[in-house]
Amino acid sequence: MVNRRKVLVGLGSSLSCAWANAATKTPAAAARVVVVGGGFAGASCALALKAAAPSLSVTLVEPERTYTACPLSNLVVAGIRPMSAQKFGYGRLAARGIAVAHARASDVNPARRHVTLAHGQELPYDRLILAPGIEFDWQAMSGYGKAASARMPHAWQGGEQTLLLRDQLRAMPDGGLVLMAVPDNPYRCPPGPYERASLIAHYLKAHKPKSKLLILDAKDHFSKQALFTQAWQRFYGDMVEWHGRSEGGEVVSVAPDAMTVNTDFEMFKGNVVNLIPRQRAGAIAQAAGVADASGWCPVAPATFESRLQPKMHVIGDAAIANAMPKSAFAADAQAKHCAVQVVRLLAEQAPLPGKLINTCYSLAAPDYGFSVAGVYRPTDDAWVEVAGSGGTSPLQADDEFRRLEAGHAAAWFETLTTELFGGHS
Repeated sequence: MVNRRKVLVGLGSSLSCAWANAATKTPAAAARVVVVGGGFAGASCALALKAAAPSLSVTLVEPERTYTACPLSNLVVAGIRPMSAQKFGYGRLAARGIAVAHARASDVNPARRHVTLAHGQELPYDRLILAPGIEFDWQAMSGYGKAASARMPHAWQGGEQTLLLRDQLRAMPDGGLVLMAVPDNPYRCPPGPYERASLIAHYLKAHKPKSKLLILDAKDHFSKQALFTQAWQRFYGDMVEWHGRSEGGEVVSVAPDAMTVNTDFEMFKGNVVNLIPRQRAGAIAQAAGVADASGWCPVAPATFESRLQPKMHVIGDAAIANAMPKSAFAADAQAKHCAVQVVRLLAEQAPLPGKLINTCYSLAAPDYGFSVAGVYRPTDDAWVEVAGSGGTSPLQADDEFRRLEAGHAAAWFETLTTELFGGHS
């Protein structure tokens, strides 16, 4: 796995260099690209556009002045990491010549090629890149909605919800029950709920050892399952219990006032309930007409151009990228790839072939980590994994290996956020 990772890192570096020099012709100086969404995908794409074509007019639309990152936020939930370490500003992008519009994009007019901001301003574009992240399907579960999330936090978008879940855990009496409800695929960060469960168990073991964590899952298999299960047995014993769909684990309704959740077979009452709802592409994707009946956005693999609307591209969690997971690492890779393809399209050049890589790190304890990695190539219809290109950390590995993997997770986060945002706000 270590040798494989060196190959993946080397491949990523070589691809980045190739993409940075991909445009042999310069787009027209008046060409305008609007990027909607200032998370990992949007910020990375805006910077890559400017790097590939400095004369290009690039505008990033993002309502928040401070970006609150989700990766490593489970450490915040467990009281190990301060929320301040998750916050970043947009000064680096502005310094690179990117116009940053702190407003909400409310509508897109494909015919006129304009993005309308909430205060009424219209931004014309030649190419539009949407990186809207996710929104929650509040209608998917009986009894659960935005108001209910104040009692049963999802904490699946960085910020106040993360702190709410942390504070509820702190206030829970020893001997209490933490319930976690996990949706069926697809959703942002496939291994994220199980990392959260691990770190909550770490907190409970240290501070509330008579407590228990019950995971109710709408599926029977999950990312890195053998690695997580092994870690739970080693560190937390019977404190963590997982029920998959076939064991009656799918939550179908909730009663927030009573703090109860219902499956098809049983009702459970928790002291703390972390309910992760079903998800879909962010609101602007729905408004722009790039999301299909699934709620997600079909794209042409080679360019991430929408299959539903011309001159629009969708990257990150909102895109249907097939074998590629909805991860921050994947979002960054897609962003850089899409940026170069957009520059080439604006310069009337054919898209370049290319492969993308992804690595997802997870923590089962603060100094105990593991990962899954893969290389992906586009076909006419989908992104597919290159056979034999990836894999997970070995099940039989010593503590030093796991400690190094935990360090890799922290180093990846620090490297990427410094590249995109220049450090903490």
